[in-house]
Amino acid sequence: MNIFNKIKNKVKKDSTEEIQENLEENKKAKATKKSKKPTLKEQLKEKEGELAELKDKYLRIFAEFDNFKKRTIKEKMDFMRNASQDVLSDILPVIDDFDRAKQVSDSEDSEEQFPEGVTLVYNKLNGVLKSKGIKEMESTGEVFDSELHEAITKIPAPTEELKGKIVDTIQKGYYLHDKIIRHAKVVVGE
Repeated sequence: MNIFNKIKNKVKKDSTEEIQENLEENKKAKATKKSKKPTLKEQLKEKEGELAELKDKYLRIFAEFDNFKKRTIKEKMDFMRNASQDVLSDILPVIDDFDRAKQVSDSEDSEEQFPEGVTLVYNKLNGVLKSKGIKEMESTGEVFDSELHEAITKIPAPTEELKGKIVDTIQKGYYLHDKIIRHAKVVVGE
């Protein structure tokens, strides 16, 4: 039995040492886990940083959406203001013809009369165009501006004052709500 007791004691001793080693390893592992595990303050700071980042993203997206809404509304308003531009541009030659007929009848040496009914129609048509935003461009006597005027020809200026200025307007220019829809065709003095 002696041998048996010796073996038993040895197994006990080995298992006790093994158990103690395992306990020490577990203690070390728990200690490293505790050191690796963030504290509540660290977690709170991390979450506050994430919250600030999400708030910033939210504010940027909200501002971008607000700008989109404003831009869309502005584009709709511009579209509505200028939607009739093609029709109004097509009517401008008719107005030019009316103007020429009125000038011929208003001249003293003309035998033609501009009937009163036609004058009323002319005035009414001009009134409607003005209410829709059409405005005549003043050009005769003004300084030539290539953004507003189209120079058809240049002639010697009748006076020194008219050098570089518009001597005559061949075809009137028009604005639609401060946007040029037809450039004035002019003669420039040099």
